[in-house]
Amino acid sequence: MNLHGKDIKIFTGSSNYGLAKEIAERIGLPLGAAHVGKFSDGETAINIDEVVRGSDVFIVQSTCHPVNDNLVELLVMIDALKRASAGRITAVMPYFGYARQDRKAKARDPISAKLIANLMTVAGADRVLTMDLHAPQLQGFFDIPVDHLLGVPLLAQYFKEKFAGQEDVVVVSPDVGSVGRSRKFAERIDAPIAIIDKRRPKANECEIMNVIGDVKGKTLVLVDDLIDTAGTMVNGIQALLDMGAKEVYACCTHAVLSGPAIERIEKSPIKELVMLNTIALPPEKRLDKIKVISVAEIFAEAIERIYGDISISTLFTQQ
Repeated sequence: MNLHGKDIKIFTGSSNYGLAKEIAERIGLPLGAAHVGKFSDGETAINIDEVVRGSDVFIVQSTCHPVNDNLVELLVMIDALKRASAGRITAVMPYFGYARQDRKAKARDPISAKLIANLMTVAGADRVLTMDLHAPQLQGFFDIPVDHLLGVPLLAQYFKEKFAGQEDVVVVSPDVGSVGRSRKFAERIDAPIAIIDKRRPKANECEIMNVIGDVKGKTLVLVDDLIDTAGTMVNGIQALLDMGAKEVYACCTHAVLSGPAIERIEKSPIKELVMLNTIALPPEKRLDKIKVISVAEIFAEAIERIYGDISISTLFTQQ
């Protein structure tokens, strides 16, 4: 394995073409020439239409809906580039699917996150660049280097500017497990935090048990890494308003927004939902109360640093 390619090339699958193009433009490169399609039976078909021998190659592909199709696209593209003698292959995964299946929560559960990590390594990826893994310890599931970017600084900067001079803002953690993320967010906007105590009877369902902290008469910002069906978020917002909150905003890194999510958000009393574009937001899911912030700049800088063998940790410090 070469530690450094002779030149840099950026390819993309079909999951988030707009973000990949924006990243490439910020670096000053065209997207690599490749065809991503399917055979008549549904199998993924990949053609790399330019020379990549010895190149430092980055593949931008989120494993979002349709998750399995996008995952196979990424694996097949990695294999194609490896067999074309690419010098180094980095899987740029703004959103890493299957990250929630990171442990055996009950008997006979799979640990799918580890399986996906193994598949990517076997396919030929030399490193992974991602953002806000559902659990940071997933980095240890890989036997290759993982560069883990953070979405909190981008989201916090937006709200810091929005609430400049406002003293009634409180950051809310949607559960006990997200307290660390919420605390870092709160430190950046200089606000106190509150915590929602909830339980999950089953997947994609939650019950709000209690709210820890002072939220009465406050402007609240609910901070999460991922919003899927939006049930947790909407229930949390309603509970906070029932406890006397003035208004509630929410933000997340990964807007999965599956099933009834958009309908729930549209009907909810949320003031604004701010999200990063690690997952492409189709036109039918764009609401007036949704604000999207691009991650292209931070990914472009990370890619340039990886190519130039410059520390990524200093990038975290800047964030």
